[in-house]
Amino acid sequence: MHPTTRRLAVLAVPALAAAGAMLPAAHGAAATVTRAAAGPRPAVHEAADTTTEQRTVKKFWTAARMEAAEPLDAPGTGDRHFAAAASAAADGTGTRPVVVSPTAPDSSTAPGSSTAPTSSTMSGATTSTARTMAADAAANVSSRTSGSPWTAGGTVARTTGRVFFTVTAGSDAGRNASCSGTAVTSANKSVVITAGHCVKLNGAFHANWVFVPGYDRGDRPNGTWPATTLLTTSQWNSGENMNYDLAAAVVAPQGGKSLTDVVGGQGVAFNQPRGRQTYAFGYPAGAPYDGSTLVYCGGRTFDDYLSSQDQGLSCGMTGGSSGGPWFVRFDPSTGGGLLNSVNSFKYNFASYWMFGPYFGPEAEAVYNAAQKTALT
Repeated sequence: MHPTTRRLAVLAVPALAAAGAMLPAAHGAAATVTRAAAGPRPAVHEAADTTTEQRTVKKFWTAARMEAAEPLDAPGTGDRHFAAAASAAADGTGTRPVVVSPTAPDSSTAPGSSTAPTSSTMSGATTSTARTMAADAAANVSSRTSGSPWTAGGTVARTTGRVFFTVTAGSDAGRNASCSGTAVTSANKSVVITAGHCVKLNGAFHANWVFVPGYDRGDRPNGTWPATTLLTTSQWNSGENMNYDLAAAVVAPQGGKSLTDVVGGQGVAFNQPRGRQTYAFGYPAGAPYDGSTLVYCGGRTFDDYLSSQDQGLSCGMTGGSSGGPWFVRFDPSTGGGLLNSVNSFKYNFASYWMFGPYFGPEAEAVYNAAQKTALT
């Protein structure tokens, strides 16, 4: 594929694709680096941390601006983007597996309740009819797909959403762009997990950052949630290392309710075995998609044997799906699972593969810092 083609924001690597060349893999003893005894220290950035700023950001994102938002171009090239990962982050060696259980939405604000907004696609349908439709759709979900519309509803349709922001640095500075993200269980009930390049790129954090859970053909059934704080790994923050392309956002309460009170929160898992059956979700906006609906891929992950220490998945999603969730232990009948990676990048010469960072100690540190962040 031509190296100038737009893809998952930050995902293509032109240096590898231009002539089909391959950088040496970063696996093995030479790739091992020692982590500081104090553990990973995430980078933290204040976003819209006052009510005035939050109102301004929400007003900025009109329906027209959201529809016009585009995926990011690929980052600059260079070995620094595939710097060696720590052994613990690469394979979980010496780390303790951690699983955080999912959270159900507050019954008084859950979609489908008497007070919550609902998607226009379900208007007029009774609760029992909607449940039957969801069950029928779930029965048709395949565990192997390269990028199909998700029609089974459930938790994933509420907790996954589009991310919108304005790029502030590099050749794309000033351009409005989109990614994907996921609401997860957290102590402050306000954490969204996404990709590192969906919060910071070319040395600067993005502006006007919002999360729209359940986005559907322009509808925002569960509101628009401005970020008060953006967090990413120190490796992404300092050198945009693709092995650590992950991030979190803490979003402000809306209408007196926190994010997971309204939509629920997916579980999260760290330091897990590789090569597991995985479902990936996102809002791809590059052709043949248009960013309007939720898309998924399913299959078993494999190790990247080219340049990164990420895991790969057969998946045809395009730009805009960056930051979308990868789930293990996913149940198609409920739409619930354990978040275990995010859509990160593709090689230009292998558009049928998607890669996502291993969720090791660095990802866990970002999550923990995010869930301890006080709300403003």
